Amino acid sequence: MATGNAVLVVVYHLLSDPAVRFRDLGADYLDTRIDKQRRARNLAAQLQALTGQKITIRDGKALIAEPEAA
Repeated sequence: MATGNAVLVVVYHLLSDPAVRFRDLGADYLDTRIDKQRRARNLAAQLQALTGQKITIRDGKALIAEPEAA
């Protein structure tokens, strides 16, 4: 439903103003906007929550410490 609304808004703006032209942002548009360091931290935090292991990202590499046995 939300996607349909977004499409209708785009079509409305394209049809209501003849000077407006559609410009495709390209297949890699979202890939260029992703902060890779932030994404790595988020994924490490998710992995840590799932496994209980201490995950540290240093110089682009993951350092994994096993949890201490009780």
